Amino acid sequence: MKTGRGFASDNNSGILPEILKAISEANVKHAAAYGEDPWTRKAEEAFEHYFGDGIAVYFVFNGTAANVLSLASCTQSYEAVLCSEMAHIYEDECGAPEFITGCKLIPVEPIQGKLTPEKLLPKIKGTGNQHHVQPKVISISQSTEFGTVYEPAELLALSRIAKENGLYFHMDGARISNAAVSLGLTFREFTREVGVDVLSFGGTKAGLLGAEAVVFFNEHLANHFKFRRKQSMQLASKMRFVSVQLEAFLTQELWLKSAQHSNQMAKYLKEKIRSMKKLEIAYPVDANGVFAWVPKSILASLQEQFPFYVWQNGEEKDLVRWMMSFDTTQEDIDSFCQLLESKLVSA
Repeated sequence: MKTGRGFASDNNSGILPEILKAISEANVKHAAAYGEDPWTRKAEEAFEHYFGDGIAVYFVFNGTAANVLSLASCTQSYEAVLCSEMAHIYEDECGAPEFITGCKLIPVEPIQGKLTPEKLLPKIKGTGNQHHVQPKVISISQSTEFGTVYEPAELLALSRIAKENGLYFHMDGARISNAAVSLGLTFREFTREVGVDVLSFGGTKAGLLGAEAVVFFNEHLANHFKFRRKQSMQLASKMRFVSVQLEAFLTQELWLKSAQHSNQMAKYLKEKIRSMKKLEIAYPVDANGVFAWVPKSILASLQEQFPFYVWQNGEEKDLVRWMMSFDTTQEDIDSFCQLLESKLVSA
């Protein structure tokens, strides 16, 4: 098993030192279980500070749960969720959204990872027809699975479509911190203020240990969420060790530190490889991922030393994904690029 740093996923990184310290500091005496503790209230207050009063926030263990339970709160089993055909909920959650909610996921072709009105609108059909699944949610990822980031105007356009058609608007924010840094905006400005109804707030990819949140801006969707969370086995008994991570993540601005670094490392890698012959950067590098077309012949030898994923197969080149983490270093990238250049000579 390879244990060195590579570029396969920001899930592969460890835990922020400040988070380990926060967990340790919460590990004192006894505290009430299931969220009835002061750490959980402080974490809720931190979310209210960032997103405003009148929200409802609940903590869960992982991103799949955050997404699935968000969608379950918005839908009935005869309804549908419209999402990118490359969305995490469609490609990488083992059918959990459909299994748990009973809903149908309707894939939409993305443009550079993003849903657009032109591609989305034709999929909103059959409303009121008892023979047709009923569209109910537009779900997007911010940042996207291709490392791109929706601008506020793009989000407003999708929100407008949702509201005009009686749909809810869900955001998978597994990498929301990277998006915030890329946009130079507060979390609230590109979530609540553009009409998002429910947000899956990610922490794990930014250096937390099994700590994510579901944030409701449309509060009536949260009416029964505490029961849904318990029934889905996502209510932590020792909640303080989840809550203290999210509280520290926000109040100490660890989200900012983590995302600034990983985004910067992605741009550093982009600049290092953009002049390399036989390589082609596939998408804008908005956040902490770099996608590039690389000759097939050199991939295996590169992956032996620096793990990464092949995203799409081509004829002579494959599309690969290189993800940066809070602990990626310039030395990691320099060593990788040195190896990459040596392999390209004979490709």
